[in-house]
Amino acid sequence: MDQIISIFTEYGQLALSYFGRPTIIIQLAMIGVLFPPALFLSWRVEPKLEERARGIKGMRGLLRLVVAFLRRLEWLFFVFLLAIAYVVTTALEWPESNYLIYSAMLLAAAWLVISVVSHVIRSRAIGRLFGSMAWIYVAAIILGVTDETAALLDGAGFNVGTFRLSVLSVLQAVFFLGVLLWLSLTAGNFLDRRIQRIDELTPSLRVLIGKILRISLAVVAGMVAMSGLGIDLTAFTVLSGAIGVGIGFGLQKVVSNFISGIIILMDESIKPGDTISLGETFGWIRELRARFVSVVTRDGREFLIPNEDFITREVINWSFSDKFVRVDVPFGVSYDADPHEVVRIAIKAATSVDRVDGTRRPPVCWLTAFGDSSLDFLVRFWISDPQMGLTNIRGKILMALWDAFKEHGIGIPYPHRQIIMKTPISVPPKRPSSR
Repeated sequence: MDQIISIFTEYGQLALSYFGRPTIIIQLAMIGVLFPPALFLSWRVEPKLEERARGIKGMRGLLRLVVAFLRRLEWLFFVFLLAIAYVVTTALEWPESNYLIYSAMLLAAAWLVISVVSHVIRSRAIGRLFGSMAWIYVAAIILGVTDETAALLDGAGFNVGTFRLSVLSVLQAVFFLGVLLWLSLTAGNFLDRRIQRIDELTPSLRVLIGKILRISLAVVAGMVAMSGLGIDLTAFTVLSGAIGVGIGFGLQKVVSNFISGIIILMDESIKPGDTISLGETFGWIRELRARFVSVVTRDGREFLIPNEDFITREVINWSFSDKFVRVDVPFGVSYDADPHEVVRIAIKAATSVDRVDGTRRPPVCWLTAFGDSSLDFLVRFWISDPQMGLTNIRGKILMALWDAFKEHGIGIPYPHRQIIMKTPISVPPKRPSSR
């Protein structure tokens, strides 16, 4: 610690003596004066160029890169003005040394390139980490203090056996691991998109292969990062066993959902696009994830149901082997109606509804019971698009029956009760006998 304090003290004294010289003060003033014009130019030029760049269609990656560059135009103008200042001061040979202007130009150019590249990275956390680490490293190279900085960061640490843990090693590990993880995620997403386009594979198999590829690439990236930093992977044998025991007890539900997700993908009991019913939830599957299944209902709500529920609970898959499903609609008519005529009218009304499939299996109607106040019927029909909803098709059938019965004069009864009030008979009182 005393060594680090002494190093910081020495560097502080050198900085004060360096920035106190007149030539350095002049260069700092020139650098500060040149930034406001660059900012003003970017305000005038950026909106016009960005409006034209928005016309790029079909290339989202290129559009993202161009917009990220345009939103940092002030740094481009700043680099340009610093370059002009460097050329002019070199030609005039005043001040005697214009190295600070040259360094500021290189630092601004490096920041422009690094910030654009880091903004293109979709993960904001990884992008910020990459931008900060890369710019610090490039700045150390430009200023020529890489060896001193490395020695300073490596001095703040301690030895763990044969391995030295220091600030430098931690920064190297974070940067190396971040870059490898970003590369693995990018490659995994690219391969997953390619796999999703293979029509020869089933939807469940495409999802399973994509998940295995992404997880495998992430694990390989972590192992390569640790081995590249000189960490002995065999030292994690005991630690991995302890972590396994901790997972078995503390993360039981998480592991259960993960394993259930793999089972679901392998047995193909459900797949994206299937229409399912689970308890009170009715909808279609939008996506299968490692921990849950995304189910979208007819009202637009998205339920994230744990994978374990699809293994342990009863699930109705309306489109497991075939999307051709049967729907029943009960109704009743008055006893005055002819049941044969009711059957004919009900079948005709059901056939008139657009979603009813009358080619593969035509609708049928059956008399099911002699009710208390009505003849009870059941109209039965088939549809091939259960994902479009069941309540709405039942409502359309009932509306078609209502219109058809009203047209033919068939009444739909409703329960009614008849109350009969009886007046009690009054009994005359007995007269007392006289003797």
